Amino acid sequence: MPGFELFGEAERKEVNDVLDNGVLMRYGFDGMRKGHWKAKELEAELETAFKTQHVQLVSSGTAAVSVALASAGVGAGDEVIMPTFTFVASFEAIMMLGAIPVLVDIDDTLTLDPKAVEAAITDKTKAVMVVHMCGSMADLNELQDICNAKDLILVEDACQAIGATYEGKPLGSVGDLGCFSFDFVKTITCGEGGAVITNNKDYYINADHYSDHGHDHIGNDRGAETHPFLGYNFRISELHAAVGLAQVKRLPEFLEIQRKFLKIFQETLSQIPEITLRTVPEGGVESGAFFNFFLPNIEITRKVIQAFKENGIDACWNYYDNNWHYIRKWDHLKDLKSLFPISEEVKEGLSYLQTKSFEQSDHFIGRNISCLIKLSWTEQEVKDRADKMAEIIKSVLS
Repeated sequence: MPGFELFGEAERKEVNDVLDNGVLMRYGFDGMRKGHWKAKELEAELETAFKTQHVQLVSSGTAAVSVALASAGVGAGDEVIMPTFTFVASFEAIMMLGAIPVLVDIDDTLTLDPKAVEAAITDKTKAVMVVHMCGSMADLNELQDICNAKDLILVEDACQAIGATYEGKPLGSVGDLGCFSFDFVKTITCGEGGAVITNNKDYYINADHYSDHGHDHIGNDRGAETHPFLGYNFRISELHAAVGLAQVKRLPEFLEIQRKFLKIFQETLSQIPEITLRTVPEGGVESGAFFNFFLPNIEITRKVIQAFKENGIDACWNYYDNNWHYIRKWDHLKDLKSLFPISEEVKEGLSYLQTKSFEQSDHFIGRNISCLIKLSWTEQEVKDRADKMAEIIKSVLS
């Protein structure tokens, strides 16, 4: 991760095909295309890769979450349970629909704690959104059991875990709906793009229409299409889809590299007694996009991060003080800093953030270091990097 590190002839060929026919929009202009339909081809490839019946490409991972929730009927006043550790897009996508994000603690998987989820359910809860952060997953069986018992929708945000699996199933295909991002720094990239996947035909049809102004996409005359319901513009372009089409065919190659490098980091760093690796649920296989581990306390963690920086170890983060990915610094959410008026229903629904604390999440995020795994490294570079990281950590601990 990310896939742009290995751009080559395959990506250039697909993009040039689009430029040669001149049709950059995924819909219409049938006569000009010369048979090229990059978005449709990419959707078919993703159906195979993710072992799912339906894929709808959209303009971003954020769009994918909003489209997925809307397709399942989530909207004004509904509560959507989500984790404290994610990307700001998670609550943005929920609030875009007038729904209320209910943040709950994570556990040592760095994803939703099922016990915290169960405790947060109210009569307004409509969906649980699990975010598979940093290449791995939550206990999906337990979350699925909770959702089934309470008749809730389970949405998987697998934007950071493309290619990871749970009990042999690709992440995103386990819940009712799965969401992916193909932005510039993902394992496979379109530059900008995303996808909603599902085995539910009704949800798929809703996603197909909703993401394109409500168009029903029946027939081959766009001007004659009807609008069964309101929609918005979350379309992907053919140029973006073309890049993704080349990249998805290389996903097995990328995953093999990531997982090989992840194993080197795990084997080297786990020899230090004070280090604990992140928990991967039984039956889970990480994508290898990140290497995650815990140190004894936040003070040591901060010292290690600083030492990494001073010694040229880049792309490693402690998210406790991060503005994008953890609840502590989301003041714009807590204070409802919006360009437009927030509904009273959402204001009331988010008032809990003024006093709510997340000690369990602090416990795990404060001690966590997350390291990006680059596809462009050589195996020797990875071994040298792992050895240097171990040396630095031992020095700090001593």
